[in-house]
Amino acid sequence: MSVALHISDPHFGTEQAPVMQALLQLAHTQTPDVLLLSGDITQRARTKQFQAAANFIAQLPAPARVIIPGNHDIPLFNLWARIVTPYGNFQRAFGSALETEFESPDFLVLAINSTRPTRHKNGEINSQQLQRVAERLRNATPQQLRIVMMHHPVCAIEESDLSNLVHGYDVAIQMWSAAGADLILGGHIHLPYVRALNTVKRKLPRSVWAVQAGTALSHRTRGKVPNSVNILRTQTIDNAPHTSIERWDFDAATTSFVLVESTSIKTDRAQQ
Repeated sequence: MSVALHISDPHFGTEQAPVMQALLQLAHTQTPDVLLLSGDITQRARTKQFQAAANFIAQLPAPARVIIPGNHDIPLFNLWARIVTPYGNFQRAFGSALETEFESPDFLVLAINSTRPTRHKNGEINSQQLQRVAERLRNATPQQLRIVMMHHPVCAIEESDLSNLVHGYDVAIQMWSAAGADLILGGHIHLPYVRALNTVKRKLPRSVWAVQAGTALSHRTRGKVPNSVNILRTQTIDNAPHTSIERWDFDAATTSFVLVESTSIKTDRAQQ
């Protein structure tokens, strides 16, 4: 069995020390094979915030990491930096690549940078990204859980979040479903959930699931939803991945992350 730790929106600059310690404890207990961080690493894209984030992430015991920026990781008030070097601080902390991937016998993770310096907070997927991801998905093995990760969501469960959906989401869902995607991971709205995208209203070539993570560390939680992270566990059975998606919430009473929900997904490779 392989394990991925999916965290999002830590918003360093607004992080909470007890939650940080609890997340470190959870990670050391679960020993993930890969860390998936889906953006909004900082609150205001400042150098010190990225340094704090990099120091914390270095303590997480994952041998592989896939890290992408969110809209908060682009300078907001420093207009010169936003125009000339919008990802400068991110790249100094985590490397020059804005879109990376991770591949193992059990995982294929494809990261997309859905942020745009010309947009204040909304995200976008362009045709090159659509095609690149689709081509890579088509070359995956049947045993691999195929994950696409971006910052902005492709599915909203609250009407107020419809405006937060990434531009181009419907085309992306259709194309990546046909190419073999299993999960589309996101963050941005600080609301964790797992939802099937193949529904009565949207018929897809094959089943795909949207997996959203809450804010991992920030005090900027949403309503009564606490800090939250996801753990993905997958193993090959009958030549296809069988996966559980676990939601772990921070419990202030015990100052630890606790398992609150688990969703099982059986990938039917016969659909391809």
